[in-house]
Amino acid sequence: MTDRSRRLPFAVLTLALSLAAGTATAQQSIDKVFGSITAQSGQAYGDLETVNGGITIESGATTKDAGTVNGGITVADKAVTGDLQTVNGSIKLGREVTVDGSIETVNGSIFVDRGGKVTKGIENVNGAIGIVGTDVGGGIESVNADITVGVGSRVRGGLKVERNEGWSQKKAEANKPRIIIGPNAVVDGALVFERPVKLYVHSSARIGPVTGATAMAYSSDTAPND
Repeated sequence: MTDRSRRLPFAVLTLALSLAAGTATAQQSIDKVFGSITAQSGQAYGDLETVNGGITIESGATTKDAGTVNGGITVADKAVTGDLQTVNGSIKLGREVTVDGSIETVNGSIFVDRGGKVTKGIENVNGAIGIVGTDVGGGIESVNADITVGVGSRVRGGLKVERNEGWSQKKAEANKPRIIIGPNAVVDGALVFERPVKLYVHSSARIGPVTGATAMAYSSDTAPND
């Protein structure tokens, strides 16, 4: 298990225990143990925290950090949030969403649509990661994810795929993640691969030094199918 997969469950377990104990929160914050949370369109909130339930942030809403253990997080167009974290669930952002922090999940996909801005990084263990026309201030890190840095995106902190400590070399070879750097995308910093991957880089993209993989160039609108 990676440091990330250990760190996130510990953090959310601490959250779960504090919620169960009835920890006081600011008036505008929402804390639950069971049930989903909705931040209504155009309204301002503090932290949004639940243990068993999803979180929906409607268009134009403003929140601080949002986190759940068992549930997904959906953020509509033009919302502004702090950190977004879950353990078992996907995180999906609409257009022109600003995340003043990081996006993290253990078991779930992450998608950020056009015009997105994430001031820190994007991380998961299992599940696809995709961004389109998005600026990421940190890096993208995963263990088993297919990763697409889509058209017009910029990742300022590099990209890393960590070794899966529980897999044999044979299994790793048979389950290579697809890493796609799309048209006019930019990855500043190093691309580091600690396990076998298939790396496709569009001819118009710009990337930093690559370790652990050989980039395959393509010039079509989409990367080649395996």
